Amino acid sequence: MRFCRSRSYAFVLFLLAPAVLTQTVASAPVHVVFPTGAGTPLGRQVTSIAADPAVSRAHWGIAVTALDGTPIYGLNEGEFFRPASNNKLFTTAAAMHLLGPGTQLVTSVKMLKHEGTGSQAGVHGDDLLLEGHGEANLSGRTFPYLSPGEHRRLASLAAQHGTTTTTPDPLRYLDELAAEISKRVQHIPGNIIGDDTLWPWEPYANDWSIDDAVWGYGAPVSALTINDNQLDLTIEPAATVGKAASVKLSPATDYYQLQADVKTVAAKSPASVRIDRAQGSHIVRVIGTVAVGEPSSTEIAIEDPAEFAAQALKQALEAHGVKVDGNAIARHRADVNTGSFSEEARLPIPTLMSAANAPAIDAGCMNTDCPMAGHVGPTVRDDVTLTLKISQNLHAELLLHRLGKMYGTDGSTAQGARVVRQFLLNAGLDGDDFIFFDGSGLSGHDLVTPRATAKLLSYATHQSWFTQWKAGLPVGGEDGTLAGRFSQPPLKDHLFAKTGTLAEARALSGYLDCASGKTVIFSIMVDNHSPNAPGDRDAMDRIIAAIAQQN
Repeated sequence: MRFCRSRSYAFVLFLLAPAVLTQTVASAPVHVVFPTGAGTPLGRQVTSIAADPAVSRAHWGIAVTALDGTPIYGLNEGEFFRPASNNKLFTTAAAMHLLGPGTQLVTSVKMLKHEGTGSQAGVHGDDLLLEGHGEANLSGRTFPYLSPGEHRRLASLAAQHGTTTTTPDPLRYLDELAAEISKRVQHIPGNIIGDDTLWPWEPYANDWSIDDAVWGYGAPVSALTINDNQLDLTIEPAATVGKAASVKLSPATDYYQLQADVKTVAAKSPASVRIDRAQGSHIVRVIGTVAVGEPSSTEIAIEDPAEFAAQALKQALEAHGVKVDGNAIARHRADVNTGSFSEEARLPIPTLMSAANAPAIDAGCMNTDCPMAGHVGPTVRDDVTLTLKISQNLHAELLLHRLGKMYGTDGSTAQGARVVRQFLLNAGLDGDDFIFFDGSGLSGHDLVTPRATAKLLSYATHQSWFTQWKAGLPVGGEDGTLAGRFSQPPLKDHLFAKTGTLAEARALSGYLDCASGKTVIFSIMVDNHSPNAPGDRDAMDRIIAAIAQQN
């Protein structure tokens, strides 16, 4: 089924794990020379592949090195390319290094007292405050990450025992919080406030496309995140041609109003659906046709995640018998920075502190009762694995904001980019080899060279967190975004890499086990390839096969 993407879219506590090295600003690196051209067997193969008319007009960049960084082959390795989701390699490496793999977050609920109000039996204040601290996994997701094969194996075992596997309720943690609160409070005279003021409210980074804002992969960034800030929209055709299809949003709340007009057409007939949501609107309009026997689904972004979280918690509290007099509202912190993003993101941080010495975020009881309930999220390691495996944009952005909050002046995108930049400088990368405007790679302003990506991959091999980080990379023919690629020997299970796709840009960077038994580092990037054609991806996969064969 084809979805038509309209252009009218709108857009606790910290538990800290030490293990971050104190480092100072490194001197500018000297670039080693990469063997290039057709003078080697690998060079001849790459030259031939890149000369294919299907991809010859694209701009190609390649860096291949040994694990210690020794150059093996290069093609435009010092030129800029849009990294797309290869950006996540840089963000997650910084998170593992600076946040610590074992760090967890607590999302807390407090009663907010107003001056001059007293407490009555069963009433602890005027408003209930749901405080977001950047936790990404208040959802139905389970950890650790399981590959498709592992999911099939578990489903098979369940079937053998006469049981079935079910997906947990996406709002289960809010329900757990509501159940705990209901044991202490039976009446809330004020509002339910979704608070994401941990960092400034800037839901979209620089140069995110307006076309992306309605879809789950372009969900707004908020310190209070529920179910990846998205809802599942499912379209179920009727059994009879001409009848209206069933259109639903899940989890079911009153946040969006659906206006659906989707008709059922004959099986195997051409079908298409258009989904619209105007800027700032809570009305989702779905029109089109769907074929008999061909249900479909997609993810719709939540316009204001903090407001949605407050509304969902209010709904859960009322289901547990708590009377709420007020409304579900959001509390944001306006971004008052008037400076240049590029200048702010390049300000040096001469010494990155260890997590143990980082400024603590106030999670005390100022003007509030102490937390009434809380939820402890998974570790940074588990979240990084998920982020890399499925290329989760929102989670990468949340990691970036957390870095900005802990080591910068606030949790803004610019401060997150500033921290990642300093981490990379300390790792020995050339500061003129990368420019990042976000943490996920959705921004078309992001630029990086293949040699910088290879340098990061080499640096990571010497870090204490490397084994865990590498295990988070998609595995060729097995899981994540590489489950459907490199599915045959000798590459199957021997490629560990991050994919990247953005408009007419594509990237693939990681580690490759070669025919010789050696493991090499590679970064392949292509810009300005022909749109809506797979030629560049096919050529990229052939280049990978050539690298494995020749090393």
